[in-house]
Amino acid sequence: MKKVLLVGSPNSGKSYLFNRMTGMNQRVANFPGITVDTHAGVCRDNVDLEIIDFPGVYSLQHISGEEEVAVNAFNNALQAPVGEIAAVVCVVDGTRLEKGLFFALQVREACYAAGHPMVIVTNMYDILLRHRMDVDTASLQDTLGVPVLPVSARSGQGIKTLIGVASNPIAPIKPLLQKDVIAVDQNTLRNMAEELTQQYGPKGDFLLLAHNRADRFFLQTITGGLSFVFIMFMLFQSIFTWAAPLMDGIEALIATAADATLNHMDEGWFKDFVGDALFGGLGAFLVFVPQIFILTMVVGIMEDSGYLARAAVICHRPLRFFGLTGKSFVPLLSGVACAIPGIYAARTIESPRRRLLTYLAIPLMPCSARLPVYGLLIAAFVPDQTLGGWIGLQGLAMLGIYFFGIVMGLLVVSVLSRFDNAKTIDTPFVLEMPPYRTPGVMTIIRNGWERSGDFVMRAGPVIFWVSLVIWLLGYFPNNGQGLEDSWLGVAGHIIEPVFEPLGLDWKYGVAILMSFLAREVFVGTLGTLFGIEGADEHIGSLAEQVTASGLSLASGLALVVFFAIASQCISTLATLYREARSVKLPLQMFIGYGVLAYLMAFLVYRLFV
Repeated sequence: MKKVLLVGSPNSGKSYLFNRMTGMNQRVANFPGITVDTHAGVCRDNVDLEIIDFPGVYSLQHISGEEEVAVNAFNNALQAPVGEIAAVVCVVDGTRLEKGLFFALQVREACYAAGHPMVIVTNMYDILLRHRMDVDTASLQDTLGVPVLPVSARSGQGIKTLIGVASNPIAPIKPLLQKDVIAVDQNTLRNMAEELTQQYGPKGDFLLLAHNRADRFFLQTITGGLSFVFIMFMLFQSIFTWAAPLMDGIEALIATAADATLNHMDEGWFKDFVGDALFGGLGAFLVFVPQIFILTMVVGIMEDSGYLARAAVICHRPLRFFGLTGKSFVPLLSGVACAIPGIYAARTIESPRRRLLTYLAIPLMPCSARLPVYGLLIAAFVPDQTLGGWIGLQGLAMLGIYFFGIVMGLLVVSVLSRFDNAKTIDTPFVLEMPPYRTPGVMTIIRNGWERSGDFVMRAGPVIFWVSLVIWLLGYFPNNGQGLEDSWLGVAGHIIEPVFEPLGLDWKYGVAILMSFLAREVFVGTLGTLFGIEGADEHIGSLAEQVTASGLSLASGLALVVFFAIASQCISTLATLYREARSVKLPLQMFIGYGVLAYLMAFLVYRLFV
């Protein structure tokens, strides 16, 4: 099987093209630095070709940690024997030809030195046609001596032609420069890219003018700030408003399935296990998955539309006050969905110091694993009412919780940054403004579906086994006749003094301890415990059971604060260990954030008790 190496600058549509060629569902977004690792897949139309997608970079002379990963991986791939690589496909944004050609010329020189064939793809062909523009690919091909193909990854135009060219032998690359030129440097390639763009690129600046008009609104001090606040407000309102029908549907489906299943089972321990552990524990967790789906979709729209880079520019000045940079915004926002891709996205931050501070802030972002916990507590304490008929109180509560987590993250890194007295010279804040584009609806939905599915597949087995252990300990040795007298009840009362200062009984203490495996386990554990304790009461949702348990508002707020600060995700700590190449950072964060979470939760409880 021969390889096709797919390279290109950020926002060139390279990953979108990879999805088209392989049928895989790699994440696609309109922001520099979203792809942070290499991916491979078999070509759909030619199973003899393996497509390898490399992270987008602007130059083969890397600056950031992410670019180093991509450039090193690409250079290593070029070491393959001649004949193993069918083609190196360099994707160029046809609407921004000069930027892409500079990188393409660098790739051409590298391919020429390694003896591998190359193809240049001018993407965004559909956008050019829509605005009556064009790239003279034929003349460009004659000048560069490599195939140059117009393609639209979004519409699929030209992709079969590209696969056909890559499937057949491609003529070797010939020297590009004249014999009297001694060496090739970056200025030579940059000047050549500019000349080629002027000769063969699209004529006119309509697209640039249109983007500038939009930027005058989204980047202006007043309108840009107000639009940013409005978009963030709608993000958190959507978590409850849009997800509510889906959550109600899943809850009804789980209740119907539970009744249908349990009615056909004989009385005994196995029936109790299915009802308490499976439908009570795992089912209670699944109810909150639609919120994760909606959150991922809204963030995906921001990424794919090109607004995310504008938000990073808006946030640069306030983030700089806390010791961060505008480039920290994307890892932090990615951390709202999951801390792990947020940590990977921090590779785009060139400054090691600010990258470290971003690492420290990401685990404090209110990630999707916390969402079931927040959703449960909000549903238990905040009425499902609206202000003015369209502002939901529950959405406002969720916004407040997320705002608290973000502020805590910024305050922590601000304090820690003050201890660094070294006169570190940081690189300037430079960020490419990607073009505004209409988000791909199916791509956004698919990404949301996949992220939700990944979350369920990652958390589901953990919750199942935890629910199994909790049920066994809570059901025996008295066969579920009294939770207090079970093995779990005895152990719970031993640890109860630790959580009693927060107004929490032993059941919540057990759920908190189990959540150190993964935050979302808290909901499944409570579902199992209340299922055992209230099996004969048939209380409806888990939120109703929390309310009926007598949990006070002060204790509920203490729980929110604890989960907002404590670092309880083993996967995140492991990722930090790999990225920082040290066990010291994740260990310090686990202990430090755990102690801070308990102290802050105790303070909040005493204030509201």
